[in-house]
Amino acid sequence: MTQKMNSRITVKEVIRSMNYNVKLTFSFYAISSLSRSMWMGSVLSLYINIFASGSDFFGLSENEILGITSAASGITMTLFVFPAGYFADKFRRDSILRLSTFIGVAGLLFLILGKSIVFILVSMLLWGLFNAFVRPTLESIFADSVESGYRSKIYSWAHLIREVAMAIGPFLNIGLFAIIGNNYNLSVLRKVMGIGFALSFVSIILLFLFKDDRALGKESEAIAEEVAAVNQEIKLGRLTQLDSKKAAKLIPYLLITGNVIIGIGAGMTIKYFPIFFKDIYLISPIAIQGIMGGTSLATGLLAVASQKASLKIGRVQTIFLAQYLATASLLVIAIYPPLGVLIPIFIIRGSFMNAAQPLSRSILMDIIPKHNRGKWNSIEAIAWGLFWNVSALVGGFLVGDNNYNLCFSITTFIYILGLVPIILLIPLVGKEREALERERKVENGSSLELAEVEENLTNTFKQSDGLIQEEKIET
Repeated sequence: MTQKMNSRITVKEVIRSMNYNVKLTFSFYAISSLSRSMWMGSVLSLYINIFASGSDFFGLSENEILGITSAASGITMTLFVFPAGYFADKFRRDSILRLSTFIGVAGLLFLILGKSIVFILVSMLLWGLFNAFVRPTLESIFADSVESGYRSKIYSWAHLIREVAMAIGPFLNIGLFAIIGNNYNLSVLRKVMGIGFALSFVSIILLFLFKDDRALGKESEAIAEEVAAVNQEIKLGRLTQLDSKKAAKLIPYLLITGNVIIGIGAGMTIKYFPIFFKDIYLISPIAIQGIMGGTSLATGLLAVASQKASLKIGRVQTIFLAQYLATASLLVIAIYPPLGVLIPIFIIRGSFMNAAQPLSRSILMDIIPKHNRGKWNSIEAIAWGLFWNVSALVGGFLVGDNNYNLCFSITTFIYILGLVPIILLIPLVGKEREALERERKVENGSSLELAEVEENLTNTFKQSDGLIQEEKIET
């Protein structure tokens, strides 16, 4: 009987074995994502849209003002995210996280106490500054606390936690809307957002608890040449002629370029999906929350499934497949399909596009040295800071008076451009260390099983020969 190569490890044992900063990051992601999904997602977009309809802010329309508030956050993040990344590499990362908490609290207070568009703009400026310091610093200390070559699994779990929390938020909002009122009223929206604000304060306090001294050492250092395995079987001109060192230098630039392009496209549409559902399909607030929650839940589950698929077909190949399906789905949304088609297609678009993020980040952090991770994380944050929010401003002018199909069609074209850098990455990125170890175990296991079969057959033949000899003696 064949013995098992490895005993199964329980979930509790896995959690206990995790680094202190990893567990703390999971906790921050859970509470922060839950809170933001309750107040900062579709509810805030609806709140600003309705709030702007009752004000005369330089003669701008509601959607244009919504775009400007998004751009305010993006501009601040862009101005400070790279200096923040530099500081994260130069000084203690835990100290920068503690400093950022004061900025986050101030941003929330301006939004809670604000009574005009100006207050909302100041709040978004401060929130952009908060994210500028937190994002590259937190991502860097997280990467420093995960062993290189095994990041995709931890990153997919982190993404699952974020997305499940993002899914729970809208479902909690459904209950709140049912109790307070299922209508587009500023008073109702503000009360729903209030609980989200309280949870955001809790998540900000967690930033005080991170510790640089609890990060890993050499285990979390870059493994650039291991990641950059040029595949000669895939012929893409000069790319297949690069050695691993040159490929390792090119990979981060292609990844960031692809993320920037996708960020530009995403910013043009994401802010306007709740308004799209309200204006074109006349969907109620509760129904919108259900759609958003379902999308987040599907995204988290698909991220885990994508990580498992990447162990077989490769991380870049999985990223390309997911983003391709998301792009095709957005093209369907642009033609205003029936509601029964729209909802599943919308969930497919959001879940596939976002499910690729953990794989992209795992490649980037495997190939970037620890002392440069703050800078590179800040560069990537620009894709979702400047480009995402500025393109949201452009999206507001494209949508104008409910011209959503134009905005979605242009975004589809931008997504197609974003696939080009991913295609160029395919021959440059090898399989993850975890995937290679699994393949070796399968090969070794097969060899052991084959040896056992051969040994059993040999013993059987020996026993048969012995019986034949005995029969001959008896006769």
